[in-house]
Amino acid sequence: MNEQIIILDFGSQYTQVIARRIRECQVFSTILRFDTPAAEIARLAPRGLILSGGPNSVYAADAPVPDIGIFNLGIPILGICYGVQIFAHFLGGKVEKGTKREYGKGTLTLRDAKCPLFRKLPKTLQVWNSHGDKLSRLPTGFKAVAITDNSEYAAIEHPAKQLYGIQFHPEVAHTPRGKEIIANFVHGICRSGSGWTMRHYRDQAIEEIRAQVGKERVLLGLSGGVDSSVAAALLHEAVGEQLTCIFVNNGLLRAREAEVVREVFGRHFKIRLQYEDASDLFMRRLRGVTDPERKRKIIGRTFIEVFQAATRRAGKARFLAQGTLYPDVIESVPIAGNPAAMIKSHHNVGGLPKKMKFSLVEPLRYLFKDEVRALGLELGLPAEIVNRQPFPGPGLAVRVLGEVSRKKCDILRKADAIVVEEMKSTGWYYKIWQSFAVLLPIRSVGVMGDERTYDFTIALRAVESQDGMTADWVKLPYDLLERLSSRIINEVKGVNRCVFDITSKPPGTIEWE
Repeated sequence: MNEQIIILDFGSQYTQVIARRIRECQVFSTILRFDTPAAEIARLAPRGLILSGGPNSVYAADAPVPDIGIFNLGIPILGICYGVQIFAHFLGGKVEKGTKREYGKGTLTLRDAKCPLFRKLPKTLQVWNSHGDKLSRLPTGFKAVAITDNSEYAAIEHPAKQLYGIQFHPEVAHTPRGKEIIANFVHGICRSGSGWTMRHYRDQAIEEIRAQVGKERVLLGLSGGVDSSVAAALLHEAVGEQLTCIFVNNGLLRAREAEVVREVFGRHFKIRLQYEDASDLFMRRLRGVTDPERKRKIIGRTFIEVFQAATRRAGKARFLAQGTLYPDVIESVPIAGNPAAMIKSHHNVGGLPKKMKFSLVEPLRYLFKDEVRALGLELGLPAEIVNRQPFPGPGLAVRVLGEVSRKKCDILRKADAIVVEEMKSTGWYYKIWQSFAVLLPIRSVGVMGDERTYDFTIALRAVESQDGMTADWVKLPYDLLERLSSRIINEVKGVNRCVFDITSKPPGTIEWE
């Protein structure tokens, strides 16, 4: 990437948010471990460097610290929260526990309106804090720029060395003018341009794919989800008929899923599409299975088996493409107290085994989910595919509670199609994270047409979330809920009752299994 800002991650839960805010400035951002050698950072030639927050005290025995050489790179550095305390640790300041902690909303008052970090911003700002320690003595050569109720050094600068530190978090939504602070650093201080656009990424990614693949063939497992769909469109534009997409119908798909994939990719984009109907095999292996984890393992193993056989039928190919995204390849920093306590593994197509001798192509590995959607629109994919809500890998198997059967899947598919249709027609589908139907293993007595019924129950689920890690249930309008219930009960044979799930995550999960 030509121009970038590098973020050193000290274990903050907001590091990825910082990266996204920089990209919203149309500048590429890269997240690296806190202990990345200064020489490696210099080799990447960033326009600037950001030190993230973190859960530790900078003077703790096991506190994460960077290579001191970063202060000799001659580039602007912004320290956020724990990052500003790193300045004190290395450059002659002092950090102590505050007399009271600062968590949540606070008021920042500027003392020096000339500081470029706060250019064109008012003297008083609402900010969001999350810290117990604070600067008690300025690092050598720094001056105070702003204060809060609990900190006389809430923002500091060393103009000659272009070092800037802030105790609050500008990256979060609770700092309303935070995006402007980050933009002032990225554009005003680092003098970065605005060249990071989806058109730029598309052109550069196509060049890189062609350079990697050459004249060899590429296989891609196409699920119909956003990531694999965008990867397919991008790869096809890069290598054309060298790409073969393999679509596996496991019998656990949404309504018209196979039909839409074959229409959009096979007939519209003219992508070579190999369709594998393995629904009988999946259903047979799921017969009698009720435990959710067993279901997932059976589906995963069966997918690998089917996909391996499909690759052999597809003919010789050197490359396997995957829709891996940037959050999947970022190395989470396992620092005690932070939520990222393990190294994330690459997610791949069904967890394919290493014995499949392919070289990987991962054309989306630098993108976040919202950027993938933007790229999809840039490539001409239908909005219906690009903006679709997340769908679980095991499909309807984890939304049919208990034993899975064709009959139950058909019932759920019809109910879920009504949910999608009504949510789209009212505009709610694109406002929230996820909305879907769940078939419960509960049958209850009802009355329809003066006759007694004894049928299944459908649970409706609608949640709002930013990343799926936490979620809250959505308060859908009563008239929409009424219409959903009425249509499902009247149009889906085998259902006589609807309920609405009002559980947040935690304590519940988004999916029921």
